[in-house]
Amino acid sequence: MSAPLAERLRPQNLDQFIGQKHLVGKGAVLRRMIDSGRIPSIIFWGPPGVGKTTLANIISNTLKAPFYKLSAINSGVKDVREVIEKAKNARFFDSAAPILFIDEIHRFSKSQQDSLLHAVETGTVTLIGATTENPSFEVIRPLLSRCQVYVLKSLEKQDLEVLLQRALTEDLILKDRKITVKESDALFRFSGGDARKLLNILDLTISSDDDADHSGEEVVITDKLVTERLQENPAAYDKGGEMHYDIISAFIKSVRGSDPDAAIYWLARMVAGGEDPKFIARRLVISAAEDIGLANPNALLLANACFETLQKIGWPEGRIVLAETTLYLATSPKSNSAYLAIDKAMATVEQTGNLPVPLHLRNAPTSLMKELDYGKEYKYAHDYKDNFVQQEYLPRELNKNHFWEPQTNPSEVKMQEWMKKLWGDK
Repeated sequence: MSAPLAERLRPQNLDQFIGQKHLVGKGAVLRRMIDSGRIPSIIFWGPPGVGKTTLANIISNTLKAPFYKLSAINSGVKDVREVIEKAKNARFFDSAAPILFIDEIHRFSKSQQDSLLHAVETGTVTLIGATTENPSFEVIRPLLSRCQVYVLKSLEKQDLEVLLQRALTEDLILKDRKITVKESDALFRFSGGDARKLLNILDLTISSDDDADHSGEEVVITDKLVTERLQENPAAYDKGGEMHYDIISAFIKSVRGSDPDAAIYWLARMVAGGEDPKFIARRLVISAAEDIGLANPNALLLANACFETLQKIGWPEGRIVLAETTLYLATSPKSNSAYLAIDKAMATVEQTGNLPVPLHLRNAPTSLMKELDYGKEYKYAHDYKDNFVQQEYLPRELNKNHFWEPQTNPSEVKMQEWMKKLWGDK
C-alpha cells in the first residue's frame, strides 16, 4: 500500500517548499539562518498543514543534525529525558546540535515543559516546537524566552495552485493517471489554506470506492464531484482542517446569537465528526466569560463544571453535559462588558506605562516602608457602613477613567444601581 499523497509530496528542501515566503523566501530571516547553519531554538506557530513539521525536517536535513521527534499527545517527562540523553550521546565535537521536534507542544504540561529547559539552555538540543495555539498562553515563560517564535500563515490560493499542479505532474502515481481539473474552487475552499488537507481531498476525490486500480480511467475534477465525495466520506470532518474551524465558529456564534437550535445542531456536527470534547468545553468556558459574562455569572460556573465533568465521566455520556451547557449558554442573556473592560484597561496600561501605586494602597510589612508613608491613610472598607468608604484606588493620573461600562441586562442594571448608591455620580 502506497503512502498518503501528502507524505509522498513532502518537500525535502527549501526549494521544494511552498508558501511562507516571509520566512523562507529569498533573503528572509529563517532562510538566512538555515543557510548559515546556525539555528536557535524555535517555535512554529500556525494553523495545520502549513509546513511546521516539514520545515523542521528540512532544517535537520540541511544542517545534517540528528533528528528526534516527540508528539505531546503521547509523550511524558520520561520520554523527554530519554530523548535528551540520546541527544547528548549523538553529538560529536563541532557538529550541529541534535534537533528535538515536539509536535503540538502546547499540549505539554508545565512539568513536561520544565524538563526541556536545561537541555535547551545548555544547547544540548535545538528545540523546534510546533503549535496551533498562541504560545504566549500555552508555553511557559522560561521556555518561551529561550525560543524564537515564527508565525506561519495559511497558504494563499496561488500556493495551493502550485501544489495541485505539482501533485498531478510530479507524483509517481498521479502523473500516470488521466486527471483533468475542470474546476478547483471547491478543492481550495474546503482545504482552507491547508496543504495536507488539499492533498487529502484530491486523493479522496480521485479514489474509487473499492480501491481498484483505475490507471486507465479519466477523472474530471469538478466542484460538484469534490463536494459529493466529502459528503459521502465520514472522515471529511478534519479536526485540524478548515471544517474544524468553520464549525466551531458557527457553534460559538450560534451561542452568542442566542439560537439554541443552531447551537445544538453544530454541537451534534462536531460530536458526530469525532471532535475532541475538551476542545468544545474550553470554547464554552471562553464564551461564558466573553459573551455572557456579568449578564449571568452562573454561566461561567456551569461551563467550568462541564469541562471538569467531562474529564470524570468520559464519552459518550459527556455529550449530554455538553448539550446542557450549550443550551444554557445559548438561552442566557448576553453581555461582553467584562471583555471590553479588560481590553480598555490594557490599552490604557500600554499608553500610560507603569504608573506608581498610590502610597496609601501600598503594603507596609517593614518599619522602613511605614516611615516612607506606605499604607498611610488607607481606609479599611469593613470599618465603615455597608463595608464601603470612598477613597481613590486608581493612580492619580487615571482617577477620572472608567473601564467597565455596564450593559442593559437585569444583572448589570442591578450592579450599576448598587455602584451608584456607593459612589454617587463618580
